[in-house]
Amino acid sequence: MNRISSAFENGKAFIPFITCGDPDLETTAKVVREAVKNGADLIELGIPFSDPTAEGPVIQAANIRALSGGVTTDKVFDLVRELRTDVRIPLVFMTYANVVFSYGAERFISTCKETGIDGLILPDLPYEEREEFEPVCKKYGIALIPLIAPTSENRIAMIAKAAEGFIYVVSSLGVTGERSEITTDIGAIVKIIRENTDLPCAVGFGISTPEQAKKMSALSDGAIVGSAIIKIIEKFGKDAAPHVGEYVRSMKSAI
Repeated sequence: MNRISSAFENGKAFIPFITCGDPDLETTAKVVREAVKNGADLIELGIPFSDPTAEGPVIQAANIRALSGGVTTDKVFDLVRELRTDVRIPLVFMTYANVVFSYGAERFISTCKETGIDGLILPDLPYEEREEFEPVCKKYGIALIPLIAPTSENRIAMIAKAAEGFIYVVSSLGVTGERSEITTDIGAIVKIIRENTDLPCAVGFGISTPEQAKKMSALSDGAIVGSAIIKIIEKFGKDAAPHVGEYVRSMKSAI
């Protein structure tokens, strides 16, 4: 459909999540480029939101830092335009339905197309309400990427059949954040997904170590990491880019 499928063509995909504007947009641009240079296959860009219900304390704090620094949705679109002068890998937004609503769904999604965004992940959008955005996403060729959680159970097949881009498999109940171990039967979820779609699926929520990434990507098509990367950015601030690059390289080589 679009660039997203290319992320999964060369073995297992490593997908970092980065909050735009934490600590500032210039740093975000440097971090994205270092991640690309060190093997990231697709990048999730978080548009900061004041009430990020799916996020744990680490990413919540990053949202607050970005918003207090004056980051807006328009500025994030400008960042994407600038990144697309040389960044070729797929880029997807991860944000909340309210952000899209308040911007205007048609305007938001058409601007995604114009700036070079390939997909949209809305963790607070239930499958039953995807009609709010799906027709506009289809119109502009933006993949509306679903999340499948351990609680999805008998809805997994239904969600998988309607999916586009890739499927985000949520490894743990609760909010994002590092976990010492992941106990969900990811293999069982992936099996049902595979029976209902050819789309790739990647596992996120709770992955922070190379060992976890290796284990989760062995069961799926890739690993998604957010909080561990945001912690590096929180620690090193404007000097975070090379440290994130190093981390991405270690995770990519593990999977």
